[in-house]
Amino acid sequence: MAIFLCFLFLIISSATGCDRCVHRSKAAYFSKASALSTGACGYGPMAIGFNSGHLAAGVSSLYKDGAGCGACFQIRCKNTTLCSSRGTRVMVTDLNRNNQTDFVLSSRAFMAMANKDMGQGILKQGILDVEYKRVPCEYKNQNLAVRVEESSKKPNYLAIKLLYQGGQTEVVAMDVAKVGSSNWGFMSRNHGAVWDTDRVPAGALQFRFVITAGIRWKVDLGSECPA
Repeated sequence: MAIFLCFLFLIISSATGCDRCVHRSKAAYFSKASALSTGACGYGPMAIGFNSGHLAAGVSSLYKDGAGCGACFQIRCKNTTLCSSRGTRVMVTDLNRNNQTDFVLSSRAFMAMANKDMGQGILKQGILDVEYKRVPCEYKNQNLAVRVEESSKKPNYLAIKLLYQGGQTEVVAMDVAKVGSSNWGFMSRNHGAVWDTDRVPAGALQFRFVITAGIRWKVDLGSECPA
């Protein structure tokens, strides 16, 4: 059974320039929520419960070979008759392989861009002109967590998944070592938010992350929290 290893993790956002500027593109939507339970980020059925179901598949420049998994964007459509000026906040959980739109949203997120009683109206549009920008995610009572995957096989294989990464930076490298040791071994991004290694240290583990700013953070994992 999978477990969650929980810890507090402070990230200082270094996002500047185009990370925070407004982009203009188009967005479509998935007609079935189940499409988001097999996304390229590897969240599986858990994805449907993230961000109140306001989810999105992003094009490769947003997916970033998996580093963009879990990133949040404020997105609104340009049709002022149908859509509100507030828009909605979406979380990237999948790769959009169709470059006709920057995003394919869950139908719930797509409808959330609408003015009152206009949700069905924007669904009928199918594709909308939108503008968006990267924003911090909002996770209530959650910190960055590491989930040990069911595919892990002690003692020779460890696969983990990063959850609740709510900042405006990405984890681009990851190392693992036994707690108290300086003998670090690298982990590889298997896909999306999933990292793995076949060289697993014995005992309690510590992980070291490199984020987009090039800053290293080390975290010791000494306690387990129920899934």
